[in-house]
Amino acid sequence: MPPSETSSGRQQATLLVAFMWGAYFLNYCDRQAIFAMFPALKADLAMSNVQLGLTGSIFIWVYGLGCVIAGQIADRYSKRRLVVISLVIWSLVTVATGFSTSAFMLLSLRAAMGISESLFMPAAIALTANAHAPGQRSRAVGLLTTAQIVGTVGGGWFGGWMAQQGQWRAAFFVLGAVGVLYAVPYFLFLRQVDEESQIETKKVGARFAVSELVKVPTYLVLCVVFSVFVFGLWLLYGWLPSFFADKFKLSLAAAAFNATVYLQGATLVGLLCGGVLADRLYRRHAAARLWLLVASLVLCAPCLHALGNCEALPATRWAAVGFGLFSGFFIGNIFPSAFEVVPADTRASAVGLLNFFGAAVSGFAPLVGGLWKETIGIERLLTGTAIAYGAAAVLLLVCIRALFPNDFARVH
Repeated sequence: MPPSETSSGRQQATLLVAFMWGAYFLNYCDRQAIFAMFPALKADLAMSNVQLGLTGSIFIWVYGLGCVIAGQIADRYSKRRLVVISLVIWSLVTVATGFSTSAFMLLSLRAAMGISESLFMPAAIALTANAHAPGQRSRAVGLLTTAQIVGTVGGGWFGGWMAQQGQWRAAFFVLGAVGVLYAVPYFLFLRQVDEESQIETKKVGARFAVSELVKVPTYLVLCVVFSVFVFGLWLLYGWLPSFFADKFKLSLAAAAFNATVYLQGATLVGLLCGGVLADRLYRRHAAARLWLLVASLVLCAPCLHALGNCEALPATRWAAVGFGLFSGFFIGNIFPSAFEVVPADTRASAVGLLNFFGAAVSGFAPLVGGLWKETIGIERLLTGTAIAYGAAAVLLLVCIRALFPNDFARVH
């Protein structure tokens, strides 16, 4: 019996998800808090709309590039050490952000946060997947990813509330300090974790994992589809609080609450339900996770359009709930889907390269929002993104029929 299928192995796998969840929660708190502070930053640091948009774009671009390198490092060296090192560095960068005195300094620190946080996700997702059998993988990754949702809500609310009290700098000090303290028990637990207790696909032993990944057509399609999906996600993350404040005349705290709780609360439900559904369907059909990605894109598209174009706040909240629920299916299954077609010793790099492609495109989302907010408008941007979601669903559908069977057989 494989180690993780024993009682002690299952317990360790469960604790692994719990400890990784705490770090991932802090990861998103630290990166997302700033978006609820835009009006305060505009007043205190004299930042323009374009500069505010760049706080998201610079982070995403640097983060995406760093993920490629981080994935390669994680596939060759210790994933356990890498996630702890990342936590400590990004927490220190968060503290430093509270000392910003200009737009240039703040944007430089956002770039530094992108580098430090990029070390975490490829290793964290691969480590979690490797600790769970294929039939349990979507649930494990989905549960871990709920930290992203709770962190976005918690970071957004905390950042907006502190900014409203005139204490946006203190928000960064507090968040950073918590991360440094958490690193101690996190490191002590990870020292005893087996990094590869559940490996069912072949290894290739390649010096550069990326050279193997680009040979897998299904994986390349996932990179394209993921880029489209994350563009819409970051457009909402970056500008929905400000959009709510302007359109419905809400306070900073109320806008941050409405822009995060309904969207992210429903996403959390979608992650958990999508994980359970994917693992059950996987036992019947190897492409089940990819089919759920198609369903997610198709169902998210009309919700995106409605989010920008509903005139009443209650209707807009329901659109946010719909998008959140169906996007949860996608977020929880994109990485397990990739693991079905890539060699086992390229998993961290697979996560890193997916994030790179996603960042290369989605990094424009906050910037485009800042550039076109007053002309095209967030409403039309969301409608255009909804159309792109539909096109991505068609591309993935063709991929499942024409490419997936051969790619799946190659690594199994």
